[in-house]
Amino acid sequence: MTLFHRKQKFQLQHHLIHDTICKVIKMKYDKSLITHKLIRWENYLQHYTLPEWKDLPNIGLYMDQVIALLSSYLDFIPMPVDKPSERPITPTTINNYVRLKVMPAPEKRKYYRIHIAYLVMIFILKQSVSISSLQKMIPVGLSPDEVQEFYQRFVKKLHDVGYYFTQQTRLAAQDILAPDSSEGYENSIDGLILQSMLMAGFSGILAEKLLQLQGADPEEVLSREVPHGN
Repeated sequence: MTLFHRKQKFQLQHHLIHDTICKVIKMKYDKSLITHKLIRWENYLQHYTLPEWKDLPNIGLYMDQVIALLSSYLDFIPMPVDKPSERPITPTTINNYVRLKVMPAPEKRKYYRIHIAYLVMIFILKQSVSISSLQKMIPVGLSPDEVQEFYQRFVKKLHDVGYYFTQQTRLAAQDILAPDSSEGYENSIDGLILQSMLMAGFSGILAEKLLQLQGADPEEVLSREVPHGN
């Protein structure tokens, strides 16, 4: 990606965040609904697990079957019912991942266990990092055994991070969840939304920065550092 395109992407993201913040500031919330959804989300994540490697189908699935399977595995990712074009899991998206060599190509239009594993990890990680970063994290050239090992570690890490996330969210939302917080709760909700957006941003930046150091020459990297920079 060129510097020009990076700048365009940054400007677009800036405008989207600005518009979202403006909408958040103007929104009104039903406290009982927000409390219900936060508790429901917490319970969901505490019990959510991805299928183990051995439980992923290896019989050869066609595209429509893959879409249905992934939609059931990844039902925590928002999927607009009334706007099919905005759904993250589509045949076009999967075909693009194959074309860009983010994942192995299907075998005679059929997807097996290794393809499903790649797609599960890609769709989850794509929520926070770029395609080029995904290619560094899980390159296509891995052997089936290497993919299995990586996927199993991924499943465990997702569970651990989900638990940590729910604990942090409960801590940040304590003013909202408190039964006697009848006043000022809207500011707390606004704050929780903005905090979530900022944490997601910083987490994505950290991941990208660390991946950029993959295979880097330490002397070259250190020589480019400037005082008080990052």
